[in-house]
Amino acid sequence: MQRCLTATIALHRAFRQKTFTIHCKHTAAMSTLLINQPKYAWLKELGLAEDNNGVYHGTWGGQGEVITSYCPANNEPIARVRQATLSEYEETVQKSKEAWKVWADIPAPKRGEIVRQIGDALRKKIDVLGRLVSLEMGKIYVEGVGEVQEYIDVCDYAVGLSRMIGGPILPSESKCTVQCHALLEQWNPVGLVGIITAFNFPVAVYGWNNALALICGNVCLWKGAPSTPLTSVAVTKIVAEVLEHNSLPGAICSMTCGGADVGTAMAKDERVNLLSFTGSTQVGKSVGMMVQERFGRQLLELGGNNAIIVFEDADLNLVVPSAVFASVGTAGQRCTTTRRLILHESVHDTVVERIAKAYKQVRIGDPWDATTMYGPLHTKQAVEQYLAAVEKAKEQGGTVVCGGKVIDRPGNYVEPTIITGLAHDAPIVHTETFVPILYVLKFKEEEEAFGWNNEVKQGLSSSIFTKDMGRVFRWLGPKGSDCGIVNVNIPTSGAEIGGAFGGEKHTGGGRESGSDSWKQYMRRSTCTINYSKELPLAQGIKFE
Repeated sequence: MQRCLTATIALHRAFRQKTFTIHCKHTAAMSTLLINQPKYAWLKELGLAEDNNGVYHGTWGGQGEVITSYCPANNEPIARVRQATLSEYEETVQKSKEAWKVWADIPAPKRGEIVRQIGDALRKKIDVLGRLVSLEMGKIYVEGVGEVQEYIDVCDYAVGLSRMIGGPILPSESKCTVQCHALLEQWNPVGLVGIITAFNFPVAVYGWNNALALICGNVCLWKGAPSTPLTSVAVTKIVAEVLEHNSLPGAICSMTCGGADVGTAMAKDERVNLLSFTGSTQVGKSVGMMVQERFGRQLLELGGNNAIIVFEDADLNLVVPSAVFASVGTAGQRCTTTRRLILHESVHDTVVERIAKAYKQVRIGDPWDATTMYGPLHTKQAVEQYLAAVEKAKEQGGTVVCGGKVIDRPGNYVEPTIITGLAHDAPIVHTETFVPILYVLKFKEEEEAFGWNNEVKQGLSSSIFTKDMGRVFRWLGPKGSDCGIVNVNIPTSGAEIGGAFGGEKHTGGGRESGSDSWKQYMRRSTCTINYSKELPLAQGIKFE
């Protein structure tokens, strides 16, 4: 994508954001904010108010556009946030770089102790913060709480890791009369980590990056999604309290709420030593090019067009709940949502019938109701995308087995949808639409199914259901799935924090959370130390 197209996209997004902001201001002025209603008084336990500052770097501020956060379940305004101006962004970066000088000097295990305290502070607020995620993003309450739990779990993981980071001491080939050279690898923090997160996981994705970046010795600058600003503010308040309690600079974990202007500034800023971006592939391409232009480091977590493959020997009692959970959970708004269900011809009709029956039993309702299994889409625009995708699927030969309609109730509710009869390479099947539509495909041979899994541009998550162990290892091997997450007899969603999370191809190639993902937040130096009075050269070279 050329530079002019990137600029056009940025300008379009800025205009759309400004238009949306003006609309929000007008609507909110005519409505009662939810935060002022007794039912939502618990929001104040998170330090939220009618009007909230959207900039933090040790002190709170916000002089930019005022945006209103809306509840997807009823489209009523919750509260307002003042975003950052570019001058405030500049001030935040400067304070973050100054804070790094303090943080980098603290031993890693001591940094781990601060992260442990952040985890404990989140534990105390897990229920109320989970409720906010549910209210502002639209996912059901148990998923909101689960998302906060992920941040807590990664904090625990990072605490242990803070005592384990190390580089190898390697055997040196240099030859002296006695041992004379030490060859080792040294890992150091990159410095300032910029973190741009998406609306669908407004707590967890920040947590993955924040906890690991901190114990590695970095400071963080966070820009959350413009449509979930209250969650960004609430999380930052929790983290800020821990830093203040330990007499540490607040700019170690700074925040600038904002739109495309702030995101573009972060991508182009050479002082941002690593930019971690989570979002759509389309925007990720633009971000990646801007970072690459300055030879910066990037960690991209982008889209996924994920598939479950069901073979003739699969346990259907595992398949049905797995497929329903992975396709309906979070109303289809996970990057790991199952969007393609590839069924062997011998089980196709049975599985479709059972899943369609299960879809009709999904309890749809207010996301903060404990009995609800399925909530709204995040925005009205997502509802429009859902309807457009259903129509395109019909035009391309698909049959709607169930769903396909908007639900007549307040909020952004649509029916979870199953569509059969499409070709594996139909354009709509190869399009990641971030809504609860499941395309069901029919296959005959293993090689065919594996090929269909891999033919889409994204490579995030994948799964097969089978009892054939030979097939399992072919699936895990070089001619199997080309995804970053390759599962067997479990769904495509629900990744554990101990394994590195991320994918290949248009998913971006980044890895967050567990395993050795910490290496992305550090820079490696190969160090050779001569502790003799001789000067032997590598490869036996003589220079005399």
